[in-house]
Formats: sequence, structure tokens, C-alpha cells
Amino acid sequence: MTEIAKVSELSRQVINEVERAVVGKRDVLETIMAAVLAGGHVLLEDYPGLGKTLIARSFASALGLDFKRIQFTPDLLPGDITGGYIFNRTKNKFELRQGPVFTNILLADEINRASPKTQSALLEAMQEGQVTMEGESLKLPDPFLVLATQNPIEYEGTFPLPEAQLDRFMLKLTVGYPSLEEEKEILKRRRERKQDELTLRQITKPAQLLDMRAALETVHVDSDLEGYISALVHATRVDRRVAVGASPRGSLAFLKMARAHAVLAGRDYILPDDVKHFAVPVLTHRLLLQPEYWMSQQINGDVIRDVLRTTPVPVIK
Repeated sequence: MTEIAKVSELSRQVINEVERAVVGKRDVLETIMAAVLAGGHVLLEDYPGLGKTLIARSFASALGLDFKRIQFTPDLLPGDITGGYIFNRTKNKFELRQGPVFTNILLADEINRASPKTQSALLEAMQEGQVTMEGESLKLPDPFLVLATQNPIEYEGTFPLPEAQLDRFMLKLTVGYPSLEEEKEILKRRRERKQDELTLRQITKPAQLLDMRAALETVHVDSDLEGYISALVHATRVDRRVAVGASPRGSLAFLKMARAHAVLAGRDYILPDDVKHFAVPVLTHRLLLQPEYWMSQQINGDVIRDVLRTTPVPVIK
């Protein structure tokens, strides 16, 4: 079995295990698994009670990763995330007390409820995998992944994420309501196991996940597809409805996610469909619209659909 095939099989096992806890969201789980392989952070924006926290916990269990959760509130301080140096009277010296950011998977729950100063405490961690305290840079555990949630309907008492922080999320996803049959299945499973908690089987270990990520670098990317990714991102910058288009970080997100999608499919090369598959989650939070379109909720989607429709798709032999 090739390395790509092994990574694909392990990823499928992880997704299948998480599906024991999360009913009927296969597409969302596959996308998050692709982001895990690509080493990207994920922003989940949806209504309360749809399983966002459950998804994060389940992936941590199945991947064998350390998991911590921070409930973002207006009075949360940067030190509550990063930790700090505490004076130990017994030893007569300052000692580092690590905050919850020192973990593998960090769930930033309702991230837009914290002040901008507190939100910014995650910027360095998300981009560079480290935090700086008292002039000293401290490495975070590897792998490190932020899964953040925010509520799309409650804006009172919230602080919108700045563009610089939004850009650090590789994807923005919605979970969505379950169908009628899926909701019946949720109730059936809860009744049968006779408790709320469900213990999931560990499929991988942290070191194994790092090896899986390394396998993505062997996936072939045709130069025409690199041109296609660049053209898609450039098209967002020249659209008259867009004030600020996607950054080069968006292009890199396309590349990484396309490779991850190919690996999940058991391929060692990417296709145009691998790129197009992630257009909405990669681009939707990276577009800043012109002021006259701020009140419309559909324009972002219209821009992305138009970009996909008008950008020539390369033919890969």
C-alpha cells in the first residue's frame, strides 16, 4: 500500500469514528479532516446546539490529540489564553503557568464575544505556532489546530473578528440542521446507549498525524492548476462588488486543501474539481465587500459563483 493510500485509509477511519458521535454531517467532517491534514484552522459559524463543540471533541478523541476549550466572554483577558509567569514564593522565582492555548486542538467557543485585545492573543499562535511572553517565544505543541465557533444571529455584545484574524482561518464552515431522519437517528442512538457521553476509539497519534501531513507534500500539482488557483484568487480582487479580495494566504489555502482532498480520494495528484470543491469555505470570509453591499447576505456567494463561472478551467492530461 502506498503512503497516500495509507493516509487516505487512516483518514477514512477517523471520519467513520467521528460519525459515531456526529450524525449525518459527512461532508462537513470530511472537510474538517482535510483541514486537519492541511494544517489549517477552521471557523464554524452556525446556530447553537448543532454539534460544533461535539465535532471538535470527537476529532480530538479519534486523532489522539490533547483538547482544551475556552469560552470567550467580554471579560476574558489575553493572559487567560496564553498563561503567564507566576511568582512562586516557595522557590522565590517566577514560573511559567501555561494557558489553555498550549494544546493540540483548541476550541475557541463564541470567539467574537471577546474583546479585540483578547482575540489578538491568538494571532501569533495561529500563524506561527508560538506565543510570546515577557519577550520569550514559546513553541506550542505540534500539531496545533484552532476550531473557533461564532453565532451568526446574536450580534449584541460581540466584537466582529478583524480581517487579519479571519484570514488566518483556512476555512469558514456551517454545520446546518440535521434532516428529519437524521434527527430521529440522533434520538435513537441516545436512547440505546443510555447516557450522554460516547467514548470514541483513538485511531492515530500526534506523531502519526504529522507523518500524514508530510505525505501531502508528495501530491503532484500541475503548473496549470497553480495558474488556475492564482486566477481564481485574482478575480476576487478585481470584482467591482469587492473592496478587498482574497490574499495570497487564500491561494495557499486552496493549494493545501486541494492536496488534502486528493489524498482523501486516494490520489497523488490534484484535479480542478479539488480546487473548486473548496471555493466557498476558502473565499467567503476573505472577501470584504463595497459598502453598498454590506446589508446583503448573498453577495459573497454570488461573487464566488461568478468567479468560478468566468475563470477558465485548465484541461489536465
